[in-house]
Amino acid sequence: MDLTRVLDAFETEAGALGRELARLPEAAWDHPTRCAPWSARELLGHVCVVLDWVPDMIEGQAPEVPEVAATEYYRPDRRFSTATNAARIELGRDRAARHASGVALVADFTRTWRNAEGLCRKEPEHRVVRTRHGDAMLLADFMLTRVFEVAVHGIDLADALGCEAWLTPSAGDLLLEFLTGPDTSGVTELGWSPARFLRKVTGREPLEPEETSRIARLGVTWLALG
Repeated sequence: MDLTRVLDAFETEAGALGRELARLPEAAWDHPTRCAPWSARELLGHVCVVLDWVPDMIEGQAPEVPEVAATEYYRPDRRFSTATNAARIELGRDRAARHASGVALVADFTRTWRNAEGLCRKEPEHRVVRTRHGDAMLLADFMLTRVFEVAVHGIDLADALGCEAWLTPSAGDLLLEFLTGPDTSGVTELGWSPARFLRKVTGREPLEPEETSRIARLGVTWLALG
């Protein structure tokens, strides 16, 4: 995956998320989300946390070669264990609790994603990083997972708040390719928006029996998610 294209999609999607959330009334931040037990506030706190890993990874020593791709990052091992999930929940809550208002939390999110993006823009195309889970990955592949996190949790927040999903075309196109390969015509033939497709293949919206067989023909890469 091309690093510039990934970073462009990341910038566009993160910017859209920040703009939409900046409009929220304070009471909306306490809405529950499908990512229980997080509220909207705590879910954005989680997004801040997973973007804040980027600077340390870039500052760390670069492995010589990548060992896993973006799809393998989401594999069912200890990273989705009960203990890891519990720690993930608390980190999101703690990050949200640092801020007295939603406005302050959005400002934190904006600083965090812009810092991560700015650092990545300075790196060479084939830079390899080591993730907190120990994976040696191309920076482009890791940042593709950050596009996925921002986009999918953006859908979670939109649904929790009763808003139309604001998934941007650049992120939507990138993630369809991530999950189905470069030929995304089969997804188009389903008649679903990219946001609905992401809901379906991440378990956020149930698949009807006939939909299961139609999706199977697309060769979807199914990800392990916490």
